[in-house]
Amino acid sequence: MAPALIHDDVPLWVVLGHAESQQLVRSPAHFCKDSRIWSALGDGLVKPDHPLMPHIAWQPMCAHAEGDEHRRLRGAIDVAVAATDFRGLRRHVNRSVQRVVNRFCEAGEAELVGQYAEHLPMAVMCHVLGMPDEYNDRIVEAARDMLRGTETAIASNAYIMDALQRLTARSRAEPLDDFAGHLTRHPAGLTDEEIAQHLRVVLIAACEATANLLANVLRQVLIDPRFRSQLNGGQMTVPQAVEQLLWDEPPFSTIFAYFAKQETELGGQRIRKGDGLLFAPAPANVDPRVRPDPTADMMGNRSHLAFGGGTHECPGQDIGRVVAEVGVDALLMRLPDVELSVPESELRFTESIASRHLVELPVHFIPRPQQDVLQRPSHENDAPPRQDWHIGVNRPGPAPVAAPEPVGEAPLSMPAPPPAPEPRPEPRGAWQRLLRWWRGY
Repeated sequence: MAPALIHDDVPLWVVLGHAESQQLVRSPAHFCKDSRIWSALGDGLVKPDHPLMPHIAWQPMCAHAEGDEHRRLRGAIDVAVAATDFRGLRRHVNRSVQRVVNRFCEAGEAELVGQYAEHLPMAVMCHVLGMPDEYNDRIVEAARDMLRGTETAIASNAYIMDALQRLTARSRAEPLDDFAGHLTRHPAGLTDEEIAQHLRVVLIAACEATANLLANVLRQVLIDPRFRSQLNGGQMTVPQAVEQLLWDEPPFSTIFAYFAKQETELGGQRIRKGDGLLFAPAPANVDPRVRPDPTADMMGNRSHLAFGGGTHECPGQDIGRVVAEVGVDALLMRLPDVELSVPESELRFTESIASRHLVELPVHFIPRPQQDVLQRPSHENDAPPRQDWHIGVNRPGPAPVAAPEPVGEAPLSMPAPPPAPEPRPEPRGAWQRLLRWWRGY
């Protein structure tokens, strides 16, 4: 536990330990996510224009709700996630990889954060939610702009909400077998506003978390030859690589925030009623009590806190895993020779209270033709097929010239094949046709 000051010198606690973080998220009797009980907010220390107000302000959604209201709203989200066809999702991620990679594969170079890691999750999530036609460069830029908190963030939020409200209206009129349709049909009876707001939370959280995870795994593959050789040699699977990065580089370094419902103690510190507490997966994942060697492989161990825990644990984590796993595997299948174009020391990150985001990941590779989006990503058809290959030939050569006919002896004449029998005329009468059928003709 450590006391800290955030923007405008607003005090709160940062929970650093793994066990303390588990206690925080699994003690709903002591801690909640309802910011209306936060002392700093009630005392006026947090101004209406505070830069974290979008995260602080209470909203009628499951991320801030508790008790019966949380169970009502979260229940609808859980049902929509459980209805996901993960086999079909993997197939769609493969197709999305083809579409995204087709945009730069012929150039022989790319920037894998802006051109790949930020695009693939949005393409997939637009399909999952039920609005595949909304995926384009504009919605990707709007999602990133919202999280950066720029001067145009409000306009970007309005753009996304407009798309989600159209989706909600369509789903209300004709619910389909997609995420929005399951929210609309759920017995909890969500209002249109609740549906649209929860779709926004799912869309933005999934895209930001998965984009960070995807970029971090690809960076590790490109900068660490041992990591890449373990993947190529089969000592490590792509899902294991993803789990390793969830330990080392969780998509969200901190998650804002929990609040003390009563006076209590956590990590040997006295916590007063109304205190704010910052849940921090990044330091918890390297707590020496659970990970004495922070460089050790954590294969098969899913006790990291990258997706939170307790009643507010990320509901879409399995969707994020699929996008990251298939996204890494399919990209390396399409571009097996991809290499980093700059020294590792030149890679830059932007850091905020919530995450550490890789700015750029420039790479180069052998230019390749576009591929059919309906096929699984593959590099097997990079070169034209060799039709004249035979033992002892290393490269395609000119077509062999036919040998000249020998002069002198005439070729032996072969007996002509017997003429083919003429087909029997088809019987015209019904009785004749029946007899013919009965006899097996």
